[in-house]
Amino acid sequence: MRILAATDFSTRSHRALRRAGVLAQDKGAELVIVHVVDDDHPTQLVEIERREAERILAEQIGAISELRDAKCHPKVVAGDPFYGILRMAETVKADLIVMGAHRKQLLRDIFVGTTVERVIRTGSYPVLMVNNEVRRPYRNPLAAVDVSEPSVNAIRAAMSTGLIGDQGATLLHAFLPLGKGKLSVSGTDEAAINEYVASERERVVDELAGFLTANKLLGPKLSLRVEEGGIFEVIARTVEETRPDLLILGTHSRSWLLKVLLGSVTEEALRCLDIDILAVPPVRSLPKNVKA
Repeated sequence: MRILAATDFSTRSHRALRRAGVLAQDKGAELVIVHVVDDDHPTQLVEIERREAERILAEQIGAISELRDAKCHPKVVAGDPFYGILRMAETVKADLIVMGAHRKQLLRDIFVGTTVERVIRTGSYPVLMVNNEVRRPYRNPLAAVDVSEPSVNAIRAAMSTGLIGDQGATLLHAFLPLGKGKLSVSGTDEAAINEYVASERERVVDELAGFLTANKLLGPKLSLRVEEGGIFEVIARTVEETRPDLLILGTHSRSWLLKVLLGSVTEEALRCLDIDILAVPPVRSLPKNVKA
């Protein structure tokens, strides 16, 4: 297994390096640590920054306790951070990219997205965004699921990278009983409405359990939780109530324009929730201007 950890030498990246070190030691994985130097400068300055970055990476590998016993390979590349990270991931054939939560810039985020979001949106690699300090391996993962291939991909990616281990995980599904509003407007009594919602919940649970079982993803280590409400509403509420240490999300293919206008559950979670998040994009090829 190969893990790629990206750093810009910030406190946020420091947390990501520590988490990547814990994962690498736990899985016996190779850990490639990459820093991208901005190449929009004179060649001489880029070379000076490259040498300085190499020095800092060597110091961090020796100073961060979680990295000392890991198989670390420091790399410095020049370019845009977004493309530099994806190029390196392709070069080393990464199984997982680990990044820190980047500082938000409102207008830029709306129209372009943070580096983390752009890597998830364009790449084909599971991306772990680290928000919190590292205390121990993940023990209480929460995976948001529906009856779709992205959910299957996300759970399998979390298992293969060791983010879901022997401790198992909770699979969370949100549902909306579409007829509830009409029943309320028509004056149906509360008992009948509750009975309708209960029957819808039962139907959803049966459908989801059948889907997960068919994909060999439902067992004693994966418990199922079904909650009424919109997707992000249910995720945020469950995170607040149960305090998981990792949220796992599968992303769907969507056009760039649709993402700008409407956003996505994954991007809303990345921006709003104070929790480590594993985002697993659909399997796809790299864009033409990202080359190994």
